[in-house]
Amino acid sequence: MNRIIALLTLLLLLSGCAEVKYTMHLDPEQKPVRAVRVWPDPPEKARYRYVGQLIGEDNFVADEANNRNTGMKLLYWLVGLVRSEQDKVELQRPQTGIADGKGRVYVTDVARHAVFVFDQALGKLSVWDQALDSTSFITPIGIAEGARGEILVADAELAAVIRLDRDGKPLGAFGIGELERPTGLARDPVRGRIYVADTHAHDVKVYSDDGQLIEMVGMRGNGDDVGEMNYPTHLAFADGKLYVTDSMNARVLVFDAEGRQIKSFGQRGRYVGNLTRPKGVTADSSGNIYVVESFYDNLLVFNKDGQLLLPIGGTGKEIGQFYLPSGVWTDSQDRIYVADMFNGRVVVFQFLGGE
Repeated sequence: MNRIIALLTLLLLLSGCAEVKYTMHLDPEQKPVRAVRVWPDPPEKARYRYVGQLIGEDNFVADEANNRNTGMKLLYWLVGLVRSEQDKVELQRPQTGIADGKGRVYVTDVARHAVFVFDQALGKLSVWDQALDSTSFITPIGIAEGARGEILVADAELAAVIRLDRDGKPLGAFGIGELERPTGLARDPVRGRIYVADTHAHDVKVYSDDGQLIEMVGMRGNGDDVGEMNYPTHLAFADGKLYVTDSMNARVLVFDAEGRQIKSFGQRGRYVGNLTRPKGVTADSSGNIYVVESFYDNLLVFNKDGQLLLPIGGTGKEIGQFYLPSGVWTDSQDRIYVADMFNGRVVVFQFLGGE
């Protein structure tokens, strides 16, 4: 018994001798590299390549030179403290996200009632669950970068847009009493305008960076008239244009920076490319538009005119498959992130260029 106590004491001392350093990997299972998965299939020229996925703490691997992780595993084994799968910090129902220019990916999760922060630069996973000083997140959905380095989160149940600093500290909220059920969120950094999809009000509310309501874009309707919306959900702002997923009208609306509708595309149907239940929307640096079609579990790629270029997906959990996907977003390297909601992961693709 004395030897066991001595061994445990030694392991604890060794585990505290050095700081654990982690590296973020997009292949959390560290599987051997096999054939690269690309779209479209050969012999056509590849436009997209599978990069990996974000799931949670398993994306962060301790440096091999550090033995603390191994020592702690042995300690857990000796004393019977084996962590269950339920104890893992990982995504459950990711909704959407953003990627900043500092190596961070932010993902909202309605089942975890939190924002997950995958920080590649620091090799760290953080989970922010505090919306206000005395209030936790309930249904965080939309997320965007705000002014002064803030992170903005639209919580549908709290009916507000929450402000956080870069460490996740609550800074306040706006839209209280004005928003019914906010979901999508986007920002025009040039004009300092914040766009909020107010799903149950069937419009997009426009706020200033200090949280003052400026105007409302859209009205309820079946799409016969310009600006009509029926349960708008996800938003994106890119290249001076606001993209709105008009979910129950089965289409995407495109507005200029002044709030004038300039085009729309999409329709219901049973064929690949139809938008039966569109959700997330975004655009890359080449003007390609990405729309999540959640009913058929597809990521659809359109050109800037709304013409279908390529579908990626199908129902399942293998690479290139989704199960009720939700949001989609891009980063400065033209990587495409898809919140694969019911598979509890974010799938990452690389746009390889081309038309």
